[in-house]
Amino acid sequence: MQPNWDDLRIFLCLAREGTLTTAAKALGVSHPTVARRVQALEQQIGARLFERLPDRFAPTSAGEKLLADTEAMEKAALSINRRSAGLSDTVSGVVRLSAGEAMAALIARHLPGLREQLRQIEFEVVESHMLANLSRREADLLIREQVPDLADIVTRKLGRVAYAIYAARSFAMPRKPVLQDLPWIGFDENHSYMPGQAWLHKLLGGARPVIRSNNWLLVAEATRAGAGLAVLPCYLGDLDPQLHRIGGVLSDVFADQWLLVHRDLRALPRVRAVMDAVIVLFQRERALLEGVTEGRSARKRVKL
Repeated sequence: MQPNWDDLRIFLCLAREGTLTTAAKALGVSHPTVARRVQALEQQIGARLFERLPDRFAPTSAGEKLLADTEAMEKAALSINRRSAGLSDTVSGVVRLSAGEAMAALIARHLPGLREQLRQIEFEVVESHMLANLSRREADLLIREQVPDLADIVTRKLGRVAYAIYAARSFAMPRKPVLQDLPWIGFDENHSYMPGQAWLHKLLGGARPVIRSNNWLLVAEATRAGAGLAVLPCYLGDLDPQLHRIGGVLSDVFADQWLLVHRDLRALPRVRAVMDAVIVLFQRERALLEGVTEGRSARKRVKL
């Protein structure tokens, strides 16, 4: 009897995760199920596939050989899944779009209009800083600030996002403010790559912001509460009635936005329809994204 794909899939997951607990969680099955299926696979093949170490499962030499073949099977299965999805000729179904939390919030703000255009499509909008695996269909579309060096990924530049300094309208700004002496809100060390953080680090002479987070929306919320100043994307700050912009756009702080899709999915009608709608949305909102619009919160800007 030949091994079936379900058993091989469990074997592959355990080889990647290293423990029964994490493999079971990743697969959505019970801990004993993983152990039982791996044991059955070993009996069927006639070889021990894992060394049972105190802290993890490590593939044996036989397991390493099977792992290479199983990964090739997985790649083929994923390709079949993507290509079969592309055979559909209807603009309907689910489209999963992944973006950072601030950009995901912008997309969510425009969902009524997107749904009006694409009534047969169900939208799943997921916020994440991580690069979702398009090959595994973890997302159909990504909006990201960098283009990864990955094969089979098609990219389209959506536009450029500008950044500026914002404070709450209730924030007690000195008559002659010295920016580096004011309280600042920024990102923690693990997210120091976020736009504007290098600029802020330089302004503060290497000191850290007094309030730090890992999420744009939390940074904006703390700013709104009057906890300090923050560098925010203009599309987030300019439309907030509780915030006002301090000075103009920061000319050396910006982030290009890219739309990413797997080559096998770009012709799928529902994915193509959402791609086109997102492209039009960014074109329409270009002024807001680039910080040249006079939004509600930008009408009374504080000059430095």
